[in-house]
Amino acid sequence: MRNNSNATSLDLKETQLAIKTLKDYFQQELANTLNLARVSAPLMVRPETGLNDNLSGVETPVNFTVNKGEMKVEIVQSLAKWKRNALKEYGFHTYEGLYTDMNAIRPDESLDPLHSIYVDQWDWEKIIQKEDRNKNYLRLVVKEIFEVFKTTENYINHVYPYVLTKKLPEEIFFISSQELEDRYPDLSPKEREDAITKEKKAVFIEEIGDVLASGDKHDDRSPDYDDWTLNGDILFWNEVLGRAFELSSMGIRVSKESLKTQLEKDGKTDRESLPYHQDVLNERLPFTIGGGIGQSRLCMFFLEKSHIGEVQAGIWDKDTKLAAKEQGIILL
Repeated sequence: MRNNSNATSLDLKETQLAIKTLKDYFQQELANTLNLARVSAPLMVRPETGLNDNLSGVETPVNFTVNKGEMKVEIVQSLAKWKRNALKEYGFHTYEGLYTDMNAIRPDESLDPLHSIYVDQWDWEKIIQKEDRNKNYLRLVVKEIFEVFKTTENYINHVYPYVLTKKLPEEIFFISSQELEDRYPDLSPKEREDAITKEKKAVFIEEIGDVLASGDKHDDRSPDYDDWTLNGDILFWNEVLGRAFELSSMGIRVSKESLKTQLEKDGKTDRESLPYHQDVLNERLPFTIGGGIGQSRLCMFFLEKSHIGEVQAGIWDKDTKLAAKEQGIILL
C-alpha cells in the first residue's frame, strides 16, 4: 500500500487538467455505449414526492424551507428514483436512456480517504423491456460498462504514458453476495470484497440488499429502486490503497412485485402511498436499468491517487488534514 500522493508525478495543475480530460472522455464513451442523452437534473426535491434516495435508511438528507417557509425541500442523496420518472416525462423510448451530473451533500458520511460529505457521480438510467429483467441482461450491461472503463484506462494511460500503469484485467468477474459469503464464511463483508477483488482485480458482486444465509446482509440497499435479485456493485482492486474500490452501484429497477416484497421485508410499507411508489405499483413507469458511477472515485483510481481530497475540493477536519500532511498528500 502506497502512503502518499507521490505515487504519480502529476502536480496540482497537471492533476486538474487530467481530471477534466478523464471525465470528458469517460462520460462521452459511456453515453455512446449505452445510448444515453445528457439531461439536466435537480439539486433539490420535495420530500413528499418520494423521489429522494433513502440510501440505507439511516442517512439524514440536508433539508430547508423556501418561499418563506411554505415549502420544505431536500438536497438529493442520489437520483435513482428521479431518473426513472424523468424517462417517462421526457418521452424516452425503449433502449434509450439519460445521464446527468448528480451532486449531493451527505452530512452523515464519515470522512476518510474514500469519503467526503460531497458526492459527485454520473447517474444514468435506460429503458428496457419487461423480458430484459433477468441476470443475463444485467451482466451484458455490466460488461458494456466495464469496456468503457477499459477504454478509458487505455486513453488516459496514453496521455500520461510515463506516469500511469495498467490496472484492469481483460474481463470482469461475477459473483453473488451469497456465493461470496460461502467462499469466505469467516470474513466480514468488506473483507470478502477485498479478498475476491485482490484475486480477480475487477468484480461485480450481485444480489445486494437481502438477508444472506448467515442472517446478515452483505450491505444495506434502499428497498424501492433496485431489485435486490438483479443489482450489484462494480469493484476494482486499488493497488495504491491496497483494498477493493467501489466505482459503481447499479441494477435493474423494481417491478411492482419486487417493490412490494422489498418494502415488506424492510418494514417500509408506509412508503407505498407516495407518488413515485404508486407509479411503480400501478405500472405507470417504464422498466429500467440504471446506476451511479463516482466521478471522484474514477479520477482517484485512474490517476492513482490515495485520497479523494486530491481530486475533489472538500471540507476536512483537523485530523484528516494532519494525517494528509504527514503522508505528503495535498488536499484540494
